[in-house]
Amino acid sequence: MAKKTTCPISRADFRAKAKPVTVTIGSNQQMAEVKEFSTGSLGWYLNSRITLEIEGQHVPVLINASLVIVGSKELPSDKPADDASAATGGES
Repeated sequence: MAKKTTCPISRADFRAKAKPVTVTIGSNQQMAEVKEFSTGSLGWYLNSRITLEIEGQHVPVLINASLVIVGSKELPSDKPADDASAATGGES
């Protein structure tokens, strides 16, 4: 079995320091935006449309790209509990 990859950055550092990434497809530059995926993984996401040329024909292309930091899903959550009173049974 393959060894699990450990994510080298914390969620807090990712949020504070990650910047959009330039992705080039053909001669088109697109920006993949910083994203925290619903799965808990961290990375970048790009969704756009461009036109590419195939021997003089222009064809529309849909781009869906996820750049996911390997091992980021396993990082501990740094969000507080949904309801602090739930831990005490809802009583104050």
